[in-house]
Amino acid sequence: MYLHRKLEKPLKEALGQFPVVLVTGPRQAGKSTLLQHCLKNYHYVTLDDILVRNLAITDPALFLNSYDTPLIIDEIQYAPDLLPYIKMKVDADRRKTGRYVLTGSQIFPLMKGVSESLAGRIAIFQLYPLSWREIPQDNIHDTRHVADQMLKGFYPEFQVEPKLNPKFWHSAYLSTYIERDLRAMRNIQDLAQFQRFIVLLAARAGQLFNLTEIGKECGISQTTAKDWLMLLHATSIVYLLEPYASNITKRVVKSPKLFFVDTGLLCYLLRIETIEQLIHSPFAGHIFENMVVMESIKHFAEKGERAPCYFYRTSKDHEVDLIIDHGDHFDAYEIKFTSSPSSEMAQSLMDFRKEYPVKKAALLTLRHEKHPFSNGITAQHWSAI
Repeated sequence: MYLHRKLEKPLKEALGQFPVVLVTGPRQAGKSTLLQHCLKNYHYVTLDDILVRNLAITDPALFLNSYDTPLIIDEIQYAPDLLPYIKMKVDADRRKTGRYVLTGSQIFPLMKGVSESLAGRIAIFQLYPLSWREIPQDNIHDTRHVADQMLKGFYPEFQVEPKLNPKFWHSAYLSTYIERDLRAMRNIQDLAQFQRFIVLLAARAGQLFNLTEIGKECGISQTTAKDWLMLLHATSIVYLLEPYASNITKRVVKSPKLFFVDTGLLCYLLRIETIEQLIHSPFAGHIFENMVVMESIKHFAEKGERAPCYFYRTSKDHEVDLIIDHGDHFDAYEIKFTSSPSSEMAQSLMDFRKEYPVKKAALLTLRHEKHPFSNGITAQHWSAI
């Protein structure tokens, strides 16, 4: 079973314009499946294979000469020294496009090598787990269905195998993929302590967080806490939503808000195992906000664009959950896990509209029907985003 991805069209367009394309994203998001389905005429090699990886590391030139192009190289981060050799191959015939397609699940270490070796020669895409637009479904207005999807998460495996137990799958994912990748990037000795760190982050999803405080609770230094957070960010396990800042002389909180790329892993870390537990959980609002924010991030990534998404919060705690900056105007959203929206919930949107040019302002909730408030603000079902 193959689930069509929105990234297919921009990916194919890029292959006609660039000699190299890179697809990054978390493990199991479907990078290899997407490429092997869409690019059936490409040769394929994965650096997850230790023997293949050793050749790529010890003799990059021989490795590249061993395969015909066009070529997909999976998990390129294991052999970053391949990048200068790919550059030489590309520069020998700059007019030939679509020669190499690379994937990687450790984006920041990759970006350094890409920027140094392949600047101007490469198109870069981010593939996240499935968005709601990519999931075959017709009951998006059913609250229990939405809760069930948040609980399972959006990795394609749950659509291919609907009977998978989320608890077992996310446990295996955490140990098999995250810990392996992170150990490859950093020599983390105490995995139990690292898992405690991730749990502490999960309890703060959708919120401003104090890294010094988390480090103390976990028994690690602030430096280590910052390093571990960046590792989780680099492997697309967490997403840091930056605050919106303008040149208006106003104090704006500068700390980012933390979100998990997938709500299924977030629920697992919070020990939420059933729909009822999720709906009644004190974390329900934050998990719901996490899902809606990531849905917006995915929407831009599916077009091959960087998401112009932020949150807005002043030092007086006036907050708008999601701001989309279109350059000459904004879309502004408050996100509430409720079926009974009220005008009080939209107060921060009203305040934001007074100072910024806002085209759309909405309270995103579970309510099916659209409900108008004053000043052009509406309450809408969250899927309207």
